Amino acid sequence: MKFQDRAEAGQRLAAALQRFAADHPLILGLPRGGVVVGAEVARALQCDCDVLLVKKLRAPGNPELALGAICEGGKAFVNEEVRELAVATQEYLDDEIRARLADIAEQRRVYRKVKNYISPTDRVAILVDDGLATGATMIAAVQATTLSRPRQLIVAVPVSPPDTEAKLEAMPQVSEVVCLDTPSWFQGVGQFYEDFRQVSDEEVIRILESSR
Repeated sequence: MKFQDRAEAGQRLAAALQRFAADHPLILGLPRGGVVVGAEVARALQCDCDVLLVKKLRAPGNPELALGAICEGGKAFVNEEVRELAVATQEYLDDEIRARLADIAEQRRVYRKVKNYISPTDRVAILVDDGLATGATMIAAVQATTLSRPRQLIVAVPVSPPDTEAKLEAMPQVSEVVCLDTPSWFQGVGQFYEDFRQVSDEEVIRILESSR
């Protein structure tokens, strides 16, 4: 399965999530690409949309490889297996966590001026990204959202490797994983998009403004 762009992926994902529309869910998009996908889902389901601030912890010498992730509240998830393979010391990890928290603080400063935080407490919360690779960022997002005690927590993505989908499904906090495609041959999320250009903060801000 291949998507033209994130907007099309969101529209196709929305069709698979239509059964949740009556619950008036809260769509939480992971920045930045997940916000574009999530906005299309929220538009189709006619429900609330917000951004969930979470950052990938980058491996030394390979910023595309995720050691784990850190969320807005400071809670970190570290994949110890990947960390060991990447030879990431505790000192490196501490520095990376501080750097990513600084990035989150800047995003919060920019995004929250446009739209106030929407609490997922007692709501059906649907976490959306443009795709999963290792799943580290989404796992941190699940852990962060669980602290707010949503009534139900759904993970929804256009594409994921089978083992990553299984990893999310095995999390007791996750009620369901909705994924359109789980290809066995998986090199990266971008291979499943014709247009996978980087999403800017300005685009996220426009989406948040239009969803107020």
